[in-house]
Amino acid sequence: MNKIRNYINGKFSANSTEYLNVIDPSKGEPINQVVLSNNKDFKSTIESSLKAFHNWSQETPLKRSRVLFKYKNLIEKDIDNLAKLVSSEHGKTLEDSKGSITRGLEVVEFASGIPNLLKGEFSQNVGTNIDSWSIRQPLGICAGITPFNFPAMVPMWMYPISIACGNSFILKPSEKNPSCSARLAELFSEAGLPDGVLNILNGDKDVVNLLLESKDISSISFVGSTPVAKYIYEKAAKEGKRVQALGGAKNHLVVMPDANIDQAVDGIMGAAFGSAGERCMAVSVAVAVGNIADKLVENIHNKAQVLKVAPWTDSSAEMGPVISKEHKIKIENYISSGIEEGAQLLLDGRNFKIQGYENGNFIGPTLFDKVEKNMKIYKEEIFGPVLSVIRAKDYEEALNLVNNHAFGNGTSIYTSDGELSRHFTTNCKIGMVGVNVPIPVPMAFHSFGGWKDSLFGDHAMHGLEGVRFYTKLKTVTSRWPKSIKSGPEFIMPTN
Repeated sequence: MNKIRNYINGKFSANSTEYLNVIDPSKGEPINQVVLSNNKDFKSTIESSLKAFHNWSQETPLKRSRVLFKYKNLIEKDIDNLAKLVSSEHGKTLEDSKGSITRGLEVVEFASGIPNLLKGEFSQNVGTNIDSWSIRQPLGICAGITPFNFPAMVPMWMYPISIACGNSFILKPSEKNPSCSARLAELFSEAGLPDGVLNILNGDKDVVNLLLESKDISSISFVGSTPVAKYIYEKAAKEGKRVQALGGAKNHLVVMPDANIDQAVDGIMGAAFGSAGERCMAVSVAVAVGNIADKLVENIHNKAQVLKVAPWTDSSAEMGPVISKEHKIKIENYISSGIEEGAQLLLDGRNFKIQGYENGNFIGPTLFDKVEKNMKIYKEEIFGPVLSVIRAKDYEEALNLVNNHAFGNGTSIYTSDGELSRHFTTNCKIGMVGVNVPIPVPMAFHSFGGWKDSLFGDHAMHGLEGVRFYTKLKTVTSRWPKSIKSGPEFIMPTN
């Protein structure tokens, strides 16, 4: 098996001799091993990052931009290989992997415009013969801790903007699928990024805690479950770091009686079962409003039964396995809980088997109807191919369901009523909203982030929010008088 080591100072290395198996979710068998870094690995990473930051932060934004342009081209040329790395360790379909890499690549494209994005503001004569202007400067060493579900896209939401702003960056990818991050770091070096500006440090919770506690690290970016996001936020903020910690979700898709039902069903199918539901923007709750409920449920049920579940090597696959046996068991327990609490199980994905892949982590699409808001399957994030349909008598009840849930990541409404959709987008308490769009993931030049228990910290990811997060603001006030007035001034200057 291939041993995946750290990428430190432009080369692969590891002091630790402890490795963890990386499992193929389709077969349930080890395919690689990844190093579990120790204190010596961590120390060398910090030393490399500190040294690299000093020189990189002094480079002009234009020079940084040119490296990013080259990086973009290299990713595009290598996208087939990168997608295979993602699919083999995650299990998602090859086209889904390519799509996620493309969405990450959009952030590289956005970050390539950093000379314009770092421009400050200037005011002439804020006082008599006094000018004032603002400057955005890099923080230092930034770190990112990323999840298994998007091993290319989520890291690329973080480090391209951070590095474009002049920081050095330490990435701690998920130990479940680390190969793609390693390759992305290699490509950045090929593009001309100086050694040590991007370092990859593999490991588990012990490495995460070292990152959170280090006095040399200025900021932490995280995507994962809400309990871990809250832990990251509290621990890193206590150490004086900037933190953006994106947590879990329970995304509602509201279907109004006037909606185009075929479009709504197609949107729900892809958003609920694509990538086996392992997306923070997956639709896990369909809110059927009024008399559309029966037809909506029937159509979803019919389509879900013929959804093609297969390993990523099958080009006709529409959904692959979940990430691990442990996660498969967790999802199956949620399904059992839904039955026990009285939800109507229309389609049961447990005990789903594929010949030749009996040890794989496959779960079939699962559909619950008549779910109630007090049920565990409604309140908690399942992170799997389980869709709950909850029925609302009218729009007001549907909006209250969206607003009263603890999570506030994403939501969508399907309707033909422009006035109602405007009311929904204005009044829902959610960070990312779609109108007749099932997965409203913002483009790179906007920002990604939820509300309530879906985001801890003041800044969302990428877009201008990312630039603000990875820089600190400095305001300069300057006067160049011909002669200096003698004597001190004891009043606040007003002119």
